Amino acid sequence: MKRIALGIQYDGASWHGWQTQPDGHTVQDQLESALWKFARAAIDTTCAGRTDAGVHAIEQVVHFDTEVDREPFSWVRGVNAFLPPSIAVRWACELMPDANGEEFHARFSASNRTYHYLLHNHATPSPLLAGKAGWVFRPLDVEAMQEAARYLHGTHDFSAFRAAECQAKSPVRIMQSIEVIRRGELITFSLTANAFLHHMVRNIVGSLIAVGTGKQGPSWIKEVLEGRDRSRIAPTFMPDGLYLAKIDYDPKWGLPQEPIQPFWL
Repeated sequence: MKRIALGIQYDGASWHGWQTQPDGHTVQDQLESALWKFARAAIDTTCAGRTDAGVHAIEQVVHFDTEVDREPFSWVRGVNAFLPPSIAVRWACELMPDANGEEFHARFSASNRTYHYLLHNHATPSPLLAGKAGWVFRPLDVEAMQEAARYLHGTHDFSAFRAAECQAKSPVRIMQSIEVIRRGELITFSLTANAFLHHMVRNIVGSLIAVGTGKQGPSWIKEVLEGRDRSRIAPTFMPDGLYLAKIDYDPKWGLPQEPIQPFWL
């Protein structure tokens, strides 16, 4: 059996999230169907992080095991021939166990994940950004949001920012960095952590927007973080502008990953 890793990019606007569902209208269902058509063998995939309906991926990473022997470029071109235009394999590589016999695992070998949230801040919405960015018509104070975001750095219990249906065993996460950058009408929230809870990014973005509009002061983020009470934060923000950007792995695996710079900058 060979272990193959793929880098997948997709527009999640028209899909019911990553994880397979009975109706088959998910990214995983489409990918596994394309793999079957190309390899003529049933292939089950494991991803680095499941994304919800409407959420996009600049670089999702998956792995699977197969007896099918193909060159990396063949996995890319062959599988893409059977995928819809909104999903594409960007790279592929075969991975051997390391010197200690450890095998690569898309989820468990990951050290950090990076998400970007793209927000359009203008008095009127842009049809060109529909489904690709969130939208707030009220003016936003980026400096206030940057100040509030600093309270989220480091190791914290993020219970206040997790969804009620979150199944993670622990709410503790390590936030490596969180940035808020404005370029014209577009504001980018970039978050890197060892892992994220269900709806954690969208809940953080919604709460930072509450600070940006002046509804709350920057220190309010610290209060709700320490209070661990989900009912005190802002509503979960729309999924449209959320992008899974990059998964970090030990360089020993030699994955041909692409830069994490948001493609719209």
